[in-house]
Amino acid sequence: MQIAVLLYDRFTTLDAVGPYELLARLPGAETVFVAKEAGPVRNDQGSLALVADRPLTEVTGPDIVLVPGGPGSRQAMRDETVLDWLRTADATSTWTTSVCTGSLVLAGAGLLTGRRATTHWLSLEDLEAFGAEPTGERVVFDGKYVTAAGVSSGIDMALHLLGRIGGDTVARRLQLLVEYDPRPPYDAGSPEKAPAEAVAYWRGHQDRAPAARG
Repeated sequence: MQIAVLLYDRFTTLDAVGPYELLARLPGAETVFVAKEAGPVRNDQGSLALVADRPLTEVTGPDIVLVPGGPGSRQAMRDETVLDWLRTADATSTWTTSVCTGSLVLAGAGLLTGRRATTHWLSLEDLEAFGAEPTGERVVFDGKYVTAAGVSSGIDMALHLLGRIGGDTVARRLQLLVEYDPRPPYDAGSPEKAPAEAVAYWRGHQDRAPAARG
């Protein structure tokens, strides 16, 4: 099983690394980071880079496609090289997945038309513009398409996938291995739970958010 994680300039780190940390541990899996060109790709803060070991042209038939989100997704969703690769990879993939605004890149490739999907809460309306059916759920399955909401939800998505692919026992073992037992000090992880001040702040500062427009 080959897992291809797409990288592009200004991706959000945890969107890629969170699911990778779990999916790459699936027995028999090969994980490869890909980009338009091989080499380092900078994250949305510019302070960290992941290395794409192979260019898109060398990875055309992965079993799992993972598209992270980030401010750079706004450019990636209009990049025909990226979109053509996604269409090609999706034609034979078992699972096509995204985290955060990575779903906008899938939608830009025409892969989510008429499908239920999710993304970062600040970008749900953008999904609808591409013909998808937006939902505020944390993880959404629609056939082989799996979309996760903002950033941290990619870990949940990976566990859901592990359960479907390797079974509940494997998923539980790997959850324990990474000690994924979240107990946040604040109950402000969604717009429904967060104080109105926090919601208003991010609506007014979207340029600083993973879902940044531009």
